[in-house]
Amino acid sequence: MPYPGTFILDPAGRVVARYFEAAYQERSTVASILTRQGGAAGGPGVTASTAHLTVQAAASDQVVAPGSRLSIAIEITPQRSMHVYAPGKHTYQVVTFRPAGQPWLKTHPLTYPASEIYYFAPLDERVETYQKPFTLVQDLTILATPEAQKLLAGQTALTIRGTLDYQACDDKVCYAPTSVPLTFTFDLTPLLRP
Repeated sequence: MPYPGTFILDPAGRVVARYFEAAYQERSTVASILTRQGGAAGGPGVTASTAHLTVQAAASDQVVAPGSRLSIAIEITPQRSMHVYAPGKHTYQVVTFRPAGQPWLKTHPLTYPASEIYYFAPLDERVETYQKPFTLVQDLTILATPEAQKLLAGQTALTIRGTLDYQACDDKVCYAPTSVPLTFTFDLTPLLRP
């Protein structure tokens, strides 16, 4: 069985990215690939704000079907003099998006951008952080298994809920870990078969 795949070429015809699927029933949407390449997401969006940061999140697609692999781009802007934690060698709460588990939903690893080192002089500590605006990208697949299709049969809308979890610190205070709820609602179409 061949695996479906997509190659992204630059104007000179060089391959700059490639996306292959593990199952023929599951396919990245065009909008999802463009979102992963840094393009604007045009699906349902949500904004939120806390004392530590602002969040603008948007999904790649408005319409999904069983087998669709979509992306959620989560743009995070820390408040002035604030930082949140990136993956690294420390014990602080790393910023992450946690989709609520659903039997029809497959969660892929969250994509993080490059981080920067923050030096905290009082503890002589260097940790991986985000101090400037950054974007996380979460890929999700609406499963096309017979079980998932039964669960989704007759539905015309689909809601994906999750939380953005993080710990923020400024130059003097480390604040308690915080969770920000994020909800996305999509139009759902059935899986089309030739």
